[in-house]
Parts: sequence; C-alpha cells; structure tokens
Amino acid sequence: MTTHRIAVIPGDGIGLEVTPAGIRCLEALAKRPGLNFDFTEFPYSCEYYAKHGQMMPDDALHQFREHDAILLGAVGFPGVPDHVSLWGLLLPIRREFQQYVNLRPVRLLRGLTSALRDRGPEDINYLVVRENNEGEYSDIGGRIYDGLPEAMAIQATVITKKGSERILDYAFRTAQSRSRKKLAYATKSNGIKHSMPFWDEQVEAIAERYPDIHVEQYHIDILAANFVTHPDWFDVVVGTNLFGDILSDLGPATAGGIGVAPSANINPDPSIPSMFEPVHGSAPDIAGQNIANPIAMIWTVVMMLEDLGEQAAADDLMGALENVTGEGRVLTRDLGGTATTTEFTDRLLAELKG
Repeated sequence: MTTHRIAVIPGDGIGLEVTPAGIRCLEALAKRPGLNFDFTEFPYSCEYYAKHGQMMPDDALHQFREHDAILLGAVGFPGVPDHVSLWGLLLPIRREFQQYVNLRPVRLLRGLTSALRDRGPEDINYLVVRENNEGEYSDIGGRIYDGLPEAMAIQATVITKKGSERILDYAFRTAQSRSRKKLAYATKSNGIKHSMPFWDEQVEAIAERYPDIHVEQYHIDILAANFVTHPDWFDVVVGTNLFGDILSDLGPATAGGIGVAPSANINPDPSIPSMFEPVHGSAPDIAGQNIANPIAMIWTVVMMLEDLGEQAAADDLMGALENVTGEGRVLTRDLGGTATTTEFTDRLLAELKG
C-alpha cells in the first residue's frame, strides 16, 4: 500500500473551512485498496503570528521537508499586514523548496456559467504557467528618506537565465503534452527596457528546442484583453512572476470566479515537496459562515494527486466534481446556489462513492 505523507496548513479565514473539505475527499479515496494518506496538521497562520510573533517557527521548513506534499488552505487576515503573512509563510516555502512552477488551470467546468457572453466549456480551457521564485517579486530594493518630500522606494526585478530556462522548459514540455501544442508568452518589452527583452531572448532560445510548438508573443496589456475577448485562442500561457499572477486571477474570473481556481507550486524533483493551494485566499469577509466554495480546494487536491502519481484517483475525483457542477442542483452562493460548504462537499462525496 502506498502511503503519502501530507503536511496540512489550514492557515487563515476560509482556509479553515475548505481544507477539511479537501481532506474529506482524500479520506474517501483512501478507502480504496492500495492508497493511504498520513496527515500532519500545522497551525501556522496569522493567529499563530499574533501569539508567537512569527508566522511559523524556525524549524518549520525542516518539518515540511519530511512530507511528500504540502496542502495549504489560505494565508492572510486583518491585523497582520499582507507582506508580513506572505513573506513569513507562503514565500519562504515556495523558495526554500524551489517550487519554481506555479501552475494554474483555467477551465470552465460543466454546468458553470462564464462571465463572458456566449462562452462554454469548449472555449475556456488553458493553463497559466507562472515563474514562481524570482522576477518582480524579488527581495532586492529598499526605501530612503521616509517622511520627507524626497521619500522613494526602489524594487528590483530579477530575471535570470537559469530561472527563465527552467520555467520555460516546463511550459514548453507542458504544451507538448497537450493536443493543440500552442504556447503564448507574456512580455512588455516595448516598455520595460532591460528585463523584458532579456526574457524574450530566453523564450526564443528555448523555442528552438521545441520546433513542434506554435509560439505567440503578447504584450501583457493586450494579452489580458484577449483573455476576455478571445479565451479560445489559448492553450498554455507562460509569464514572469507578476504577469503570471495577474493573468491567473483574470482567467478564473471568466470561468466561474476565483472560488473555483486551483493552483500548484511545483518543484519537478519528486524528492522535494510541492505545495498545493486554492487561489482565492483567506476571504475574511465570509470566514466562519460555512458558505465558502470548496471547489478550488477540491480541484487543488486533484492536482496534488496527479503530482503524487495517483492519476486514477485524481480522475475519479475530478469526474465526480464535474458531475456535481454539471447537474447544477447543489452549488454555493457565489455560483448562484444556496448550498453551504458542507452541503456541497457532502454531495460530491456521495457522487464519488456512487
């Protein structure tokens, strides 16, 4: 029997409500022969910060390293600045474990309605591959003259040859595995003088290794517009950290909302744990009401199963999820229904069992 060791960090806000939904799905799958999960829950969160003055203890990354995967609910809550919560928990995990791939599927599930007129599931089905360790989210920069008229802040964008090559190679290989074999990449080399032309050069160099992939360049502003006007154009889209972050929120907004958006922070080396988290964040405005949409977390669990090599279980869970959305009877409020988080999860588990 295969036992996968999962580090579970429910975190903050609705993370405390959707994470149990994901765990329930894994427990249901573990009733099948040959599959088992060993969960270790960690209380690291903004509440932990309020008590201890740090988002997680100094040895937390060592604790996570002993696991096969990390399942994260959400990070952030009022009272703790976002730069404290993110740089204290989420970003150290991504960087310590070199989870340089942030993979975010954008797909309109059966039964859900797009915000775009006359668009169905056949029109919205692509992947956003985001560079996850460098780019615009570097820690290089600073502030001077605070409180004076001369106050200024400088933030450096860091794009390296190594970082570009590895994320682009992943994106091209992903495009190669899909039937359309198309890759679009985001840039802004017509306005950003140094980093973006360098990024473009790396794309061109990697593209030579993949002559079977059709490559298209888009400046980020028109790319964002085309996500709305022509979502059917896209198959695999790759971008730097900031551009990928923005696009992978915009995409789900056209496909049922941020409550259905999953993501994975991946290090392709299987000896190092990858981390899986829904895109929606902690949503403190609805926390504690049992109305959060668990689809993003459940789809995130599907991605984790795929990464762990449990494709059959992943397919079964995704199939059950789409059957439930397809029938349209039990949906949460953000999707036009009345179901609670628990009620939606109960319906999904009944479908999975059936």
